[in-house]
Amino acid sequence: MRRKMSASLQRPLAPAAEGLTEALALVGDRWSLAIVAILLEGPLRFGELEERLTAISANVLSQRLRALQAGGLLAASPYSRRPTRYLYELTGAGRELAGPLRLLAQWGSRRTGLPSQEPRHAACDTPLELRWYCPLCDEHVEDPLDAAEDLVFA
Repeated sequence: MRRKMSASLQRPLAPAAEGLTEALALVGDRWSLAIVAILLEGPLRFGELEERLTAISANVLSQRLRALQAGGLLAASPYSRRPTRYLYELTGAGRELAGPLRLLAQWGSRRTGLPSQEPRHAACDTPLELRWYCPLCDEHVEDPLDAAEDLVFA
């Protein structure tokens, strides 16, 4: 016997939620974002990734690397033929995660009381702030929550 879905489950997702659903399908598991964050520093071999991610098992690391590669976020280049071994590096799409990862790390630091690694202005060492900006109108949007009807997630 089939159950009927509730009306709330049958409604389409908001555009922002659709994009988030797609992003989480690529990097929403336990280790993928940590792998991306480490590879933002530069290409690494499998063993080097294992050393930096001490709590991950080798088979889970292999699975995550394959999934990130299939998602177009990571490229694997062979550096040894016998046995075949690879150097892993982020693609352009993978490097695009640097900004969101930085924001997520700052959020996590604030929530847990850890020191934040926020970017700072080189001239005065002041923490930088993220602001919404419309390049067409050449205007800053001061409070995106107040102007939510003006924001469009494409």
